[in-house]
Amino acid sequence: MRSNKTLKTLVWVTALVLAALLVVAVALTLDRNNPSVSKPSSSTAAPTTAATEPTTQPTEPPVVKESTFTLAATGDLLMHVAVMDTGKTGNGYNFDSVFTYFKEYVSAADLATANLETTLASDDNGYKYKGYPRFNCPDEIVTGAKDAGFDLLLTANNHAYDTSTTGLKRTVQVVREKGLKNLGTKASAEENNYLIVDENGIQLGLMCYTYETNASADKKAPNGLTMKTADAPLMNTFDYTNLEMFYREIRESLSMMDQKGVDASVLFIHWGNEYQTKQNKTQTAIAQALCDLGVDVIIGGHPHVVQPVDLLTSTKNENHKTVCLYSMGNAVSNQRRAKMNLKTGHTEDGVLFSVTFARYTDGTVILERANLLPTWVNLAKHPETGKNAYMILPLDDTLEDWQSAFSLSDSGLKNAKASYERTVKITGAGMEKVNTYLAQNQAATEAAVGVEK
Repeated sequence: MRSNKTLKTLVWVTALVLAALLVVAVALTLDRNNPSVSKPSSSTAAPTTAATEPTTQPTEPPVVKESTFTLAATGDLLMHVAVMDTGKTGNGYNFDSVFTYFKEYVSAADLATANLETTLASDDNGYKYKGYPRFNCPDEIVTGAKDAGFDLLLTANNHAYDTSTTGLKRTVQVVREKGLKNLGTKASAEENNYLIVDENGIQLGLMCYTYETNASADKKAPNGLTMKTADAPLMNTFDYTNLEMFYREIRESLSMMDQKGVDASVLFIHWGNEYQTKQNKTQTAIAQALCDLGVDVIIGGHPHVVQPVDLLTSTKNENHKTVCLYSMGNAVSNQRRAKMNLKTGHTEDGVLFSVTFARYTDGTVILERANLLPTWVNLAKHPETGKNAYMILPLDDTLEDWQSAFSLSDSGLKNAKASYERTVKITGAGMEKVNTYLAQNQAATEAAVGVEK
């Protein structure tokens, strides 16, 4: 049993404890009601991280442009016999002279393309090297193109079946064996009708088609040459009399490429009327239909002259625009003014047309700008070899002295200037329209995604 003294002591202690608890309770209440009141520190208090925690949420890094992808395209490598003859050497062929002045501009692109307007059937498969109307050229044209900086050759055109199955298949084989890609024809029917190319984190979906005429309802006939049934799936063609089938193929390819994450699409197309410096109504209608399907860039060939540039607006989605160059003209050929019924010189003209896509750190990809460099084919003595050569001249208006840069005679300089003026007259207004829109769209896009200047 406890004594009275002990009980008094317990009562006193209990009273002190209760008083202490009351003080603590009041202090806690004041602390909750007034967060600015700080608790006294104690060297024996348990460590805490409350004082070092940030008072604001971390911010996202600013959106910036992180990469670009420039695709450049030029027109027809139209290999007439006269052009081939200038490439003859003591023991074969060399076509480097064609690209002497062009190489610097071609190699500057991330992906450079040209239309290979010939077949590569060799001269030991029952075929001879020939020009129009059934083209067959030495393999060295591919070597020359590669050394000049080209990465991809377009192999679907109206002359792709000039040497039948042999030429169709061997052309694909040679281009690929020499380390280049090709587009528009295939080694097997199982290959896709498109190609996806990834540069600097930007994926472009590429397609290439040529017009053809049907020999019958189930036969393809490019240039009027009926293809064997087994060969028909190896070339991408469209028939002007059955465009719905063409549009269906494009729609399917676009869908498949979208599923694979492409950022934009480019369609190369062989179409139109030869030697006409303005697109025809059918080209205009096809271009609009392709725009409505969602194609981003259309680059045309076949007329052997330069045709206009335009900016199209989809009738299905007013926010979708398509840049269209109706024809690139000739890159190199023997279609000289003196040899043509068309005496204007337009068959000596071409372009290097480039489009640059930009990617931002938030994943946004836009077509940033387009550029068109006029070109002219000069037939003259090569400054190094002294032999006649067909040389593609880049008519760069930032060069101060074309005569010195390209070793031109007085008449050559006059013709180069005339070529430049012809091409600018055809394409100038369209290029201004395109780049005005692209600049506005870039500014609007960067403002929308918060790009810091």
